[in-house]
Amino acid sequence: MGKEASGVWGQLSDGESEGKLLWEPPKLIFRGAYRGIYQGHALKNVRAEGDDLVLSDGTRFTLEPGQADKWVHAILNPPSRLDKLGVKPGMTVVIDGVEDEAFLDELSTRVEPVEAEEGIDLLFLAAEDLADLDRMEDWKGALADKGAIWVVARKGKGAPLKDVEILEAVRGLGFTDTKVCAFSATHTALRFVRRKGG
Repeated sequence: MGKEASGVWGQLSDGESEGKLLWEPPKLIFRGAYRGIYQGHALKNVRAEGDDLVLSDGTRFTLEPGQADKWVHAILNPPSRLDKLGVKPGMTVVIDGVEDEAFLDELSTRVEPVEAEEGIDLLFLAAEDLADLDRMEDWKGALADKGAIWVVARKGKGAPLKDVEILEAVRGLGFTDTKVCAFSATHTALRFVRRKGG
């Protein structure tokens, strides 16, 4: 979802140097002899001037020809949580135990979750302990051909389940992990699909 460019000439407030420019929403990061991290207000009026990406404070990054407009578009239109999770209109989406009100409200703007036992495109499963993951076995046959399950679990030091424990348990149920996504300030989401031939 981000962008990366090497060999970028950066003109920062404290000096000029060549370096690498990264767009990792919500941050624009420059790594060279001079470094900078920009977000929020600094990116509010970002614009392209020729091959230069120009920030609100006048900081400039010279990119390959034709790239500045693409970077401006990416910065001004960051992907939403639903975009990152792959939720598209018309999908069959099922919620199993996820009670995040902000997420459920956001989800209902794109698709209305349903109760289904087959043809599920995306299933969001809350996991607080390993026993919760056993439900994936029940859901396995209900997934559409290209269906996926997002396991939503608490993140951080106090998390009851570590990512490695989730990965090990779910792989053992015949699934393959394909993606990790920040779900909220407190939770992360891991995406799984049925293993081919599994």
